[in-house]
Amino acid sequence: MDEGLMKTYTRADEVFVAGRGAVLQDSTGREFLDFLAGIAVSALGHGHGALTAALRDQVGRIVHLSNLFRHPYTEQVATRLCRLTDMAAAFFTNSGTEGVECALKLARKAMHNRGTPQRTSFVALEGGFHGRSLGALSLTWNEKYRKPFVPLQQVTWVAPEDTQALARVLQTEQPAALVIEPIQGEGGIRELSEAFLRAARELCTSTGTILVHDEIQSGCGRTGRFLAAQAASVVPDVVVLAKPIGAGLPMGVCLANAALADTFSKGEHGSTFAGGPLVCRAALVFLDEIDRGLLGNVQDRGRQLRAGLEQLQREFKIVREVRGRGLMLGLRLHHSAEQVQKALYRSGLIVNCTATDVLRIVPPFVVTSAQIDQAITQLRATLATFPTTEPPARKVST
Repeated sequence: MDEGLMKTYTRADEVFVAGRGAVLQDSTGREFLDFLAGIAVSALGHGHGALTAALRDQVGRIVHLSNLFRHPYTEQVATRLCRLTDMAAAFFTNSGTEGVECALKLARKAMHNRGTPQRTSFVALEGGFHGRSLGALSLTWNEKYRKPFVPLQQVTWVAPEDTQALARVLQTEQPAALVIEPIQGEGGIRELSEAFLRAARELCTSTGTILVHDEIQSGCGRTGRFLAAQAASVVPDVVVLAKPIGAGLPMGVCLANAALADTFSKGEHGSTFAGGPLVCRAALVFLDEIDRGLLGNVQDRGRQLRAGLEQLQREFKIVREVRGRGLMLGLRLHHSAEQVQKALYRSGLIVNCTATDVLRIVPPFVVTSAQIDQAITQLRATLATFPTTEPPARKVST
């Protein structure tokens, strides 16, 4: 298996060939309930009718142009995203990581334009994950990702919720930007408090630091609001989106406020493939579904799923905590989440583990009430096979 591929992924043996909504089917005909959605990507699930029709139509017209030429959909997607995020301008990318890279360059160039070119460093939070390219990797907390590739961009990390430490670092180090995830995905579905998000906004404003929100995983409606930070009424200077926005196609975007919208000069940033007609058609289908009330289903199914997980917490001592909002939820365990995840997969429920002790549960936005009930039933049956007493104290994510 994996002949001809670099060995960068640990992959399951099954070969998936079809899907419908939140259900995947492998080459043997077996069906799996997909509560991972391509790692929080496939918001419209699999085999979505309107998406299929739009992409078939576009493939028969124009697939690629480059950004040297115009097509009908670029401005439509950009202006709708700006309206939904309170931003002023968009730069399209092919991934979330590329969106983070754009944000870092934007912050550095802004400092150059302000006459403070010495402000080249960044501040990020412990537990954060922002990607694996060299700039984004610099911000990623887990040393196992960074160690083989040092030296990297200068970054100082601050513990989540430590407002005093954040204030001290921003005031003394004068970085170009603070980059944070309102809900840390790879960090264990760890939600930052509204108070901390507001404090970070105030501190960035007072110190002239650009505030970048990485909402690659928490954004585009996964929490029931278009941006997770909107629940705290916090507007960053820059926000990075990806995952759901292309409805499964590779797409990201870096959005900037009015003060930063004209930071780049022509030729200072670019991408051959980004923002092409095919992915923009996909994004328009996704945004149309948002306008038709898709986030209502996210809110309803999120409440249902959380209630089910909280009931499991009451039933099983192995469950330590329920985390997250909307359809971005985590089940923190007193046990290896990987072992539980593998058992769930054998039962036909797809989730994954993050931060060693958290099951990440991020189903498509189109998931049904019956499918939520089915997932809770499978979780209950699987958790019942694991020890119910707490193991000896050990270090777990906080």
